[in-house]
Amino acid sequence: MRNYEVMYILRADLDEAGRKEAIEKVNKIIIDNGGKILNVDESMGLRDLAYPIKDEVKGYYVVIKISADNAATSEFDRLVKISPLVLIDLIVVARE
Repeated sequence: MRNYEVMYILRADLDEAGRKEAIEKVNKIIIDNGGKILNVDESMGLRDLAYPIKDEVKGYYVVIKISADNAATSEFDRLVKISPLVLIDLIVVARE
């Protein structure tokens, strides 16, 4: 398994409870596919987007560090792309 950093942006119209639930649902995708969540960082919070994404101009940024295989990251990417909660995601290999 490799270590990855994953950033995803949630819809800004979610309240705090909805946002926590969405983060749990999204992170559960990694766990369900054999990966491990190493760290969850929500410190970036709500920000303006550089350009509209799915007609949204603000989003809630979440960065997670994970340990997973390629199949888990591929499935994560596929599922968040069709999720109405996530505007966009990015997966990169973490530097050791």
